[in-house]
Amino acid sequence: MGTAVRTDVRWSQQPVAVEVPASAANLGPGFDSFGLALSLRDRVEIEATPTGLDVEVDGAGAEDLPRDESHLVVRAVHSAFDALGARPGGLRLRCRNRVPHGRGLGSSAAAIVAGLVAARELARRSGVRTDALDDAGLLQLATDLETHPDNVAAGLLGGFTVAWRGRDGVRAVRLDPDVSVLVIVPADSVPTAVTRQLLPDQVPHRDAAANSARAGLLVAAMTGLPELLHAATEDRLHQDYREPALPASLRLVRTLRDAGHAAVVSGAGPALLVLRGGAGVLPGGELIDMLATEAPEWTPLPLDVDLVGARVLP
Repeated sequence: MGTAVRTDVRWSQQPVAVEVPASAANLGPGFDSFGLALSLRDRVEIEATPTGLDVEVDGAGAEDLPRDESHLVVRAVHSAFDALGARPGGLRLRCRNRVPHGRGLGSSAAAIVAGLVAARELARRSGVRTDALDDAGLLQLATDLETHPDNVAAGLLGGFTVAWRGRDGVRAVRLDPDVSVLVIVPADSVPTAVTRQLLPDQVPHRDAAANSARAGLLVAAMTGLPELLHAATEDRLHQDYREPALPASLRLVRTLRDAGHAAVVSGAGPALLVLRGGAGVLPGGELIDMLATEAPEWTPLPLDVDLVGARVLP
């Protein structure tokens, strides 16, 4: 497993259960920095065992996910134990997945955050010092595993997050937005790696400037000026470049935006978000009727913003 098993730790025999929300990244102009936690949660339970690895998965991805050490939650758990300098001899893992996989809704970030938080809690209950994996350290390690901080920050902290890399590592701030979300989920998935490789190494200065303005505007729109959401969610840095892999998503985004809805691609797609002012606001009949006509095979899913983030269950 890569790290010697410490024999001086009496590992707790009680399982640790953690819930982590789905998340949407970018939100239009906030490429690789903005995240939004959504009220759809995965549950992960881990338990220390003397030897071996037992992995059980129910729900989204159950037919395709590995049951060995390559499982992303297992990798995250082991990364946390390595950071803390101790691992139990074995591990039992139970995953209850509700976040769709391969849709741009933060399923990998949820797996990573859940594994790290659960491992830290199990170590804490077993008397292992967890200073090396405080919240800042956990965000850094989650970003290292995910490669970008937007989804993991939202999954960890909840709410609307802005994450960035600085001289002192990855940082994030959390805000409480006054919005609700309609997620529009297609039947088919698209791997993030496929859409990310379509992004150019350079973009025109005018496009970068436009996104800079929209990103600032989106913070205002999300936290008190919802009438600005449509203008604030315009993007020139990533969505159009992904169109070869997401033709149906980009067509639907344009149709919805032309009708006045603040629609964006969720993360790397192919799912979409429509942001609306006010928590708990249900989508209007006009929007639902439009989706029934324009995208009958897609599933509209009204959600609120998850304000809790990752949490250890009692």
